[in-house]
Amino acid sequence: MLSPATSKELLKSFFGFNDFKGNQADAVASILGGRETFVMMPTGGGKSLCYQLPALQMEGLAIVVSPLIALMKNQVDAIRSFAAKDSIAHVWNSSLTKREMVQVRQDLSSGATKLLYMAPESLNKEDNIAFLRELPISFYAIDEAHCISEWGHDFRPEYRHLRQAIIAIQRRPVLALTATATPKVMSDILKNLDMTEPAIFTSSFNRPNLFYSVQPKNNVEKDIIRLLREHEGKSAIIYCLSRQKVEEIAQVLQLNGISSLPYHAGLDSVTRARHQDAFLQEDVTVIVATIAFGMGIDKPDVRLVIHHDIPKSLESYYQETGRAGRDGGEGICVTYYSEKDIEKLDKFLARKPVAEQEIGRQLLQEARGYALTATCRRHYLLHYFGEEYLEKSCQACDNCQGSPSDYDATAHARLVLETVWAGKDNFRTQQVVNTLIANETAILKTFGARDLDQWGKGKDKSEGFWMDLVRQLILQGWLQKDIERYGILKVTEKSESAYAQKAPFYARAYREMVDDTLELGAAKRGAALDPELFSILKALNKQLAKQRGIPPYALFSEPALQEMATSYPITEDELKVIPGVGEAKAKRFGAAMTKAIAQHVEDHNIERPDDFTIRSAGQKGSLKVYVIQSMDRRLSLEEIAKAKSLSEEELLREMELIVQSGTRINLDYILEEQLDEDSIEEIMDYFSEESETGDIPEAFKDFDGAYSEEELRLVRLKFLCGVV
Repeated sequence: MLSPATSKELLKSFFGFNDFKGNQADAVASILGGRETFVMMPTGGGKSLCYQLPALQMEGLAIVVSPLIALMKNQVDAIRSFAAKDSIAHVWNSSLTKREMVQVRQDLSSGATKLLYMAPESLNKEDNIAFLRELPISFYAIDEAHCISEWGHDFRPEYRHLRQAIIAIQRRPVLALTATATPKVMSDILKNLDMTEPAIFTSSFNRPNLFYSVQPKNNVEKDIIRLLREHEGKSAIIYCLSRQKVEEIAQVLQLNGISSLPYHAGLDSVTRARHQDAFLQEDVTVIVATIAFGMGIDKPDVRLVIHHDIPKSLESYYQETGRAGRDGGEGICVTYYSEKDIEKLDKFLARKPVAEQEIGRQLLQEARGYALTATCRRHYLLHYFGEEYLEKSCQACDNCQGSPSDYDATAHARLVLETVWAGKDNFRTQQVVNTLIANETAILKTFGARDLDQWGKGKDKSEGFWMDLVRQLILQGWLQKDIERYGILKVTEKSESAYAQKAPFYARAYREMVDDTLELGAAKRGAALDPELFSILKALNKQLAKQRGIPPYALFSEPALQEMATSYPITEDELKVIPGVGEAKAKRFGAAMTKAIAQHVEDHNIERPDDFTIRSAGQKGSLKVYVIQSMDRRLSLEEIAKAKSLSEEELLREMELIVQSGTRINLDYILEEQLDEDSIEEIMDYFSEESETGDIPEAFKDFDGAYSEEELRLVRLKFLCGVV
């Protein structure tokens, strides 16, 4: 082993750095001294050097446990770029061929390798343990150590077995590293790795160069394209929760001339590697990915990190946004929020064991709280990770722009504290709020909440108001959550003193929900509907439909007319990208509509949005092609939906979009299995002659339930196919 005094010399000669950053020097010295070490550094803080440098200095082999093959490859490529021989570092995982595996074993046995990157599954295998037992081990580095905790954002059961594997090989110092860990997660890491009296090095979670913003999820594709065009040529990562959404967004961007590629686990490894390399080498500027992308990827100049969907936890959010501005330059982090996304994620949790559901829901509610908070987002994030932020306003988040003022919320704060006391350490945030607004749930019945003096005393305010006030009381240290008891609220000494002394409490004003989304901070709302133009277009649509002997809804649907009255399309190209129009309808029926819109724009001197013309992947996407081809092959709806992991409702909506856009589909074979010829004709006549709106619930009522809603929708589609 080289002397620890040579660490700085090696830092310069091998890595090319003049000085250590933050706690790097202390962490390196700790490992060189043979001490168990815990390092928590934000993304971009230089965690990897904390194990790479001592591995080079110490005798023996350092084993680095990492959860992702892409991360390992990137790290090994980086260390090899500094070294004379590739044998200095190796990956050992399922991606290796037999020939590559032989070479790895030879280099390990000869002592040529100083760093071995392994997946936890590989380290836990008995055959691998037996081989490694014969080698001199310098230390173990457990990267992404938060994966060991059920309270971490990426819990992996395989991480739980690492301690046994380490003991079975040979006990040596353990270095645990993570970019994100709440105090609870940190405690779990130390306990599960049996790290006794470790040296602990934590860095501030504050990334002052990052700007945080949460936007309402209205016209999200249009907003993303606008944002990317405003920062044209800059590297961006767009995160989506599903593979399907990744493909859709990537395709929308490509159709609109934005250089982008998808990245998700459904792609083969060669394609994933090619797309990742294209992004790193700046052959494309935008990568659209699921959350796996970017872990450990050394691209310092990512300028935008966009979340199409709210993440499942604040740990995930912090780690993903941390991939922006790692060079200290500009980093813009925009998240799109919808309450429906929270509901969807909550439903996914229902499939898990009860204990995991409880943890998952608490993590999800913290993410929701971040999106909905009226306070400084930086303050909220840092508090979550156990760090105090003393500035009143960061001026680097949407909530702090414009120097917002606080109001005197003392009376409301005292009422919350009294409710927590009355709950006798049994109430979580939701129970406190439900008590105040008199919403008697099953759990509140068991606590007898209706008999409390505080019952219904907050009915003059909304649920959202009280939820946000509780969040602000927590941020200011007047309340705290008991993590071990899944978020039970407790009054603190600070608030007890403040309550006794009648001290004031000031809070940021809460913004209520608008149209199922928040009116958030400096968010740019989509353009408003022009009611006068909408009336003109509605009348014109009715007139054109009458000339053709069809009901108005069969020509242009009301949602399509509303979008026209919002975006003002005045050419065929602009009209055909309106949802529910498409190329065929725009060509056949669009001239009169665009002429009327152009006249209205001229008469009222309207400044049209210059970025609204967004080509939609929904109209040209692979799903549309697959549905049409599958119906030509006479596949059942069940088979089509299953092949694309769609619900029956989602498939029907896609079919309706296809037909509304002017494309015919083959429905006869499906209808013939469900209805006789007379029934089909009866329903067709209804939608042709009696219904002006094509409304399904109305049709269901008019037929007195003789036909199911699905049957009615399918026949309506057949009717529309005849007029497109």
